[in-house]
Amino acid sequence: MKRARAEILSTRTLGAYRTLTLVAPEIAERARPGQFVAVAMPEGRDVTLRRHLPIHQASRRGGWAGTLEVVVEPRDAGTAWLAGARAHAFLDLFGPLGTGFAFPKRLTNCLLVAEGAGAAPLYFLAQELLARRKRVDMVVAADTMEAVLKPIEAKRLSQTVAIVTADGTLGERGGALDALPAVVERTGAQVVYAAAPARTLRRIAAFCRDRKLPAQVTVDGPFACGVGLCFGCVVPVARRDGSGYDHLRACVDGPVFDPARVVWDRWLSDEPRMLPTPPEGLPVVPSWP
Repeated sequence: MKRARAEILSTRTLGAYRTLTLVAPEIAERARPGQFVAVAMPEGRDVTLRRHLPIHQASRRGGWAGTLEVVVEPRDAGTAWLAGARAHAFLDLFGPLGTGFAFPKRLTNCLLVAEGAGAAPLYFLAQELLARRKRVDMVVAADTMEAVLKPIEAKRLSQTVAIVTADGTLGERGGALDALPAVVERTGAQVVYAAAPARTLRRIAAFCRDRKLPAQVTVDGPFACGVGLCFGCVVPVARRDGSGYDHLRACVDGPVFDPARVVWDRWLSDEPRMLPTPPEGLPVVPSWP
């Protein structure tokens, strides 16, 4: 993890989002898909906690070497300030943080499923998979056309891309799960990667479990400290042998998890989190391919 005073090289508005390209060579060199950076808020504002943004792109070579790109969705005072930042301003950030995606060693056909702003880390992942000669297909979903992140870039990076919107303004009408079965069948997907709100990830996890598809998902905070000190972002994750589960910190042990090991009914329910392990134990999950 490195701390940097990063200059904003350029900014762009893309529908509902704002992208920032930052000069941060030491962070860019270490970055992996699925990791994120923590950006400080300016002094004198009511917003005090850093904002944590997944790394959308990292350039290690060529004319843009040493740069990071992040996607900002204005959702609160902190992200609204970031979305309004201009070129040549400086940001205080540290990273890369968290545990990134793993790449399959044997399997080749990779399906990337994104919903809304969750698509941000998957474009970086698609580039790394292509560099390892994997096949990449994508499902990109959002509520509206403005919330679909870089549809043209998705077409450039993937063999096929299915775009779906809840209001039907771009692509097919529906959500990510509506397109998933047909895309898996058509592409022969062997591995699924997903980035979406937690309740969508739960449904994707069930889909992959039923079809015995290995998968990885990245959970979308929000994080408070981002470095594992506050335990405010814990996720119940089953142990590999099925003997029980532990509350792992999404900012350190994640944000990437095997969805087959996430104990969804203990995480996304109104019941207390510290429920006992069932007498029969939890499912034993095969190792990553």
